[in-house]
Amino acid sequence: MATPPSLCIENLKKALDAAEIGQHPVEVHGALVGLICGGVDQQNHAWVAPLIDLMNDGQQLDAELLKLINELYQDTVTRLTDFEFGFTLLLPEEEVSLSHRVEALSLWTQSFLTGIAIIQPKLNQASEDVREVIKDLAEIAQVEFDVVDDDESESAYIELQEFVRMSAILCYSEFGPEPEMDNADDPQTMH
Repeated sequence: MATPPSLCIENLKKALDAAEIGQHPVEVHGALVGLICGGVDQQNHAWVAPLIDLMNDGQQLDAELLKLINELYQDTVTRLTDFEFGFTLLLPEEEVSLSHRVEALSLWTQSFLTGIAIIQPKLNQASEDVREVIKDLAEIAQVEFDVVDDDESESAYIELQEFVRMSAILCYSEFGPEPEMDNADDPQTMH
């Protein structure tokens, strides 16, 4: 499943700028994923109000921006619920300098932690694995942006990015909705 072109960082940035919202697209995606992975009710657009609170102090969003964010939400939920689609973080491409990508990863992670904390106020009662990754994510959110653009730093960035991605999936598996069971696997189903 390819990410729809409307979900690229540039289109989201243009929509945020047009609506005069000072958030970076990676912050929007991080907060959105935090809400989803924290277990926000996926019915009736329950995620919209907390996201608007985070993004725009509760003020309504422009219709075009809300449409883009809704598409981003649908794409993210699909990717988190079906591993075949491959959940990814919305981050700048490789062509962007490493220091900018590190900064974007830090912003994404900070926003993720904020989103999950709003929806999941009992994080301290989560499993030991989740508490550990939340602690590690808090450290990643504080990472230094001034990095040398070399192969070793690039590898370290890729490892951090993958750790953050897998941490989000772990949180979703703990707090997200129970996966629906396929009736074909149900031993009580008569054939």
